[in-house]
Amino acid sequence: MITDFYHEPVMVKEVIESLLVSRTGVYVDCTVGGAGHAYAILKETDALLVGIDCDDDALQFAEKRLARFGSRKILVKANFADLDNILKSLNIEKVDGVLLDLGVSSHQLETDHRGFSFNKQALLDMRMDRSLKISAYDIVNSFAQNELEKIIRFYGEEKMATRIARTISRKRQLAPIETTAELAAIVASCMPAKLKWQRIHPATRTFQAIRIAVNNELDNIKPAIDAAVDALKPGGRLCVISFHSLEDRIVKNEFRALTGVCVCPKDIPFCVCQKEAKLEILTRKALIPATEEIEANPRARSAKLRVARRV
Repeated sequence: MITDFYHEPVMVKEVIESLLVSRTGVYVDCTVGGAGHAYAILKETDALLVGIDCDDDALQFAEKRLARFGSRKILVKANFADLDNILKSLNIEKVDGVLLDLGVSSHQLETDHRGFSFNKQALLDMRMDRSLKISAYDIVNSFAQNELEKIIRFYGEEKMATRIARTISRKRQLAPIETTAELAAIVASCMPAKLKWQRIHPATRTFQAIRIAVNNELDNIKPAIDAAVDALKPGGRLCVISFHSLEDRIVKNEFRALTGVCVCPKDIPFCVCQKEAKLEILTRKALIPATEEIEANPRARSAKLRVARRV
């Protein structure tokens, strides 16, 4: 039994104020994690909460932390991209609110054997769902150099992607790259001196990129948003917390598309796409954590919250 799945939830006050449209009904936390947001939702309402996560450790801890709420919570092991089927299996047609917190939990980063962090000496893994067949080890040691470069450049937005992929390819020919420390050292060795002393560790973007590739994170966001919107009652709320620009861009663009904005080519004199408006965006600009929260929890500094209402 997991007894410590520490994770400081971000922007709890903002989420509660934005998400809760009713004290009853059904809410979905698509990434229940350490159950911080889920606990706050259940505490502030008399509603049923469906908590979804693909991480067994998270679900075990959430079960314990939310035990006081009894049958008002249902926990499901699944990927949030499968939200529509999850709700069908529970005979839930419509919900009042959906929360998507796209961040990696503190527990995942700080648990040695999970292999997420360059600050921990661990075997390369990075799987949120440990039943996944491909781990970080497989990507680093088996993917072609050009594929590795694409992953690091696109998912990590890393300017040194070519040099990093080439160096990894050369090193793994001598011996497999097995640990987070080995990979971090290889990435750091590729950096010009002026880049080694930046605020963030030189391996940050590469580790982010490989983690995203392992867990197929970006490809899951759009179908999850679409399923969430279809599941919402009129007036229901969708809250999405993202932590880097690639995630936020997908969320922003999908929100905009679901408002019914015309996507016809500009040279067509009138609209023929007949896009249906499903959402009203409630946050013209993404909400960000208060200074006090960032000081107390530095990992919150990159969080952005976008909120929309089902029309």
